[in-house]
Amino acid sequence: MQDVTDLAFWRLLEAYGGADCYVTEYIRVYPNSRIGPEIERQIRDNDTGRPLVAQIAGEDIPSLARIAEDLQRLPIAGIDLNLGCPAQVVCRKNVGGALLKDLARVADILKTLRPLISLPFSVKCRLGYADSSSFEDLLGLLNQYQLDWVTIHGRTVRRGYAGQSDWEAIEKAARILTCPVVGNGDISSPLAAARILRESPLAGLMIGRGAVRNPWIFSQIRQVLAGKTPLLPTGSQVMEYLFRLREATDLGPLGRGEQPHVERIKKFLNFIGDGIGADFLYAVRRASSWSEMESIWARFLDHDRPMPLIPAPKLS
Repeated sequence: MQDVTDLAFWRLLEAYGGADCYVTEYIRVYPNSRIGPEIERQIRDNDTGRPLVAQIAGEDIPSLARIAEDLQRLPIAGIDLNLGCPAQVVCRKNVGGALLKDLARVADILKTLRPLISLPFSVKCRLGYADSSSFEDLLGLLNQYQLDWVTIHGRTVRRGYAGQSDWEAIEKAARILTCPVVGNGDISSPLAAARILRESPLAGLMIGRGAVRNPWIFSQIRQVLAGKTPLLPTGSQVMEYLFRLREATDLGPLGRGEQPHVERIKKFLNFIGDGIGADFLYAVRRASSWSEMESIWARFLDHDRPMPLIPAPKLS
């Protein structure tokens, strides 16, 4: 997740159980581009003990090939091609999810990258761009290139994050693709996640917003799979997480002071607030100082009641 899931956040997740694997923010690839020094530092300094997959986004084939070769000199566990980002600033450049409008281009990219990448090579995609009418064509294309796995987000690009992720479509894709499939989209409940892992043909789950909202979720899923009741954090424990998140998001002298830091943490609170409640979300979005923010956190979270941190269902 861009500007969210960096090394500082991976380290924070480890304090709550951690994921099995982490994925970098996307590395934007274009002519004459290089791996950003901050991304490279995070890759080299990864001390979580977990494998790290480098994510690339681009459409210029020679540049993608060059960056893929450079990445393989770094301590990564694999390379993932982003065909799913719905952000318009990305799609306007024919990158990320926009490439799903041009499957011939996708084929050319995969034809070039697959022989060059000796590490595990994966693709993350959505069900299509405007609609899912070409989804099976995409799956047939992906089957041609011996990918090590495919991650599928159960919405179209145009859908963004509205409505519900289509898990029936994801599971259908898992029966069509010859490589393992990882499902993505709206994983907030450890019980539902464990059910998917037990009962579906999926090989795994990718959790983004749900992990920001609830860093305990990976441990909770493991507890359910082991036949245990998942342990829920109390309000006070969620508040402690927010203070640790504040520390993890502090950019130091480069942050240019209190106000930019307050605004930066709101990127995380937009996800976290969905699991706490609309009143909390309304309040933190309007806070302009740490004293205001801390007062809001205490008002909503200074208690010992268990918190599921599961958002209300979204409207279509």
